[in-house]
Amino acid sequence: MAASVVQSEVTGTVWKIEVQVGDSVAEEQTLVVLESMKMEIPAVAPAAGKVARILVGEGEAVAEGQDLVVLE
Repeated sequence: MAASVVQSEVTGTVWKIEVQVGDSVAEEQTLVVLESMKMEIPAVAPAAGKVARILVGEGEAVAEGQDLVVLE
């Protein structure tokens, strides 16, 4: 299966990381919660898979389109 990359839909801050490397995730499961303009925006898995890498840390500023999590 090809890896898929979950990207940020907004410019904001990583508020909470809800998964760890090695976790199995379901389609539409929240992986990372971003905060932008006092709103919480979930970054969700596009399909079921396993977390291969987490590319950001809590409190880190991210740009729209930035890679957050790699799933395999």
